Formats: sequence, structure tokens, C-alpha cells
Amino acid sequence: MRKSNPRKAAEDFISNIEEIKEFVGSENCEKLTKKHLTWAYEYAIIRLYREFEVMILNSLVAAINVNTLELSKSTSIKFPKHLNREVCEYIIVGDGYFNFTGRDGLIRNLQKFVPKDHYLVEIIKKNEYKISLDHLSAFRNFAAHDSVPSKKKALKAADAERIASAGAWLKTQDRFRELCNKIEQLAGEIRNNAPN
Repeated sequence: MRKSNPRKAAEDFISNIEEIKEFVGSENCEKLTKKHLTWAYEYAIIRLYREFEVMILNSLVAAINVNTLELSKSTSIKFPKHLNREVCEYIIVGDGYFNFTGRDGLIRNLQKFVPKDHYLVEIIKKNEYKISLDHLSAFRNFAAHDSVPSKKKALKAADAERIASAGAWLKTQDRFRELCNKIEQLAGEIRNNAPN
């Protein structure tokens, strides 16, 4: 049985962030055309979002496994004291995948499984992470879908009137690096607050 460890999940995520920042800051990216550099940033935001989802899912699986009492309360189903990883993951995602829309959507997802005063919820609720989490979600969706609705959400998240593409917005004014740094700070809080 694979065991979820939120500290390790956060450490792995922080390591992955460094690799993603290194990717877009590499000499090879500096040699790209503007169009291809934009694509590199679009790949980077999709990768960052994916790695964040993995960290949160692993942390949530561990949280459920540590305390099934809250899950029992929210579902009215009596669960045993501990569940294996696969069962916890199935409870969270069913036959789908873990996904969220912005910080508020992530908070709603977390509160389905853990109490409102759980360290994960309290960290995600911090105002200092709201903009970054909303940008992470909106710009990942814009990069992945390039649809009218995803562009509208990106414009709203950025409080902008025009955005050519997710990559074009992220690569200017050091926005992507700032986003990574803020999400990395959040991951550090998860690592530091997770139970042993």
C-alpha cells in the first residue's frame, strides 16, 4: 500500500517548482522566438498546476487517512479509523481526477473532506495566496483550452482588459516567477504544518 505523506508531497512539489522555473529561465528558452517562448510559459503553467494538484491530492488523502471522523460526519457513513490510499483517493475523485477552480473552489473541495479548521484549509484561506491561486487556475485553464470562457476568467483574475495569451501574460514583468514563488511559499507552509 502506498502511503501519502503531506510533508514529502510538499517537498517534492517545491523541488518540481524549481525545475519548472529553471526550464523557463534556461539558456535554451532565451534562444526561442517570442511565439515559442510564449508556448514554453503555457507549458510551464500547465505543469505547475498539475504538480500543485498532485501535492494537494496527496495531502488530502493523508488528512483523510489520519482522521476519518470528519469524513464520516460529512457523508453520514461510518468509516473505519484508517483507509488505504486507493480508497481515500477514490472517495475524493471517484473515477475522475482532482480539479479545482480558483482558491474558493479549492477551499470548497477541501471542506468536503476535512474540517474548516484543518491546517490545509487554513493555509489555502490565507488572503496572501488568493491572487496566486486564482491566477494558477485561470491561466492554466486559458493555456490548456484557449477558449472564450477561459480567456474571460483569465482577464478577470488578472484584472486586465486585454491578454493575448496565457503565456504572453505570464512571461512579462516576471509574473510567472512571482506566481511560482508565492505557490512555493504556500507549499512550505503545508510542509511545516503537516503532522509527522
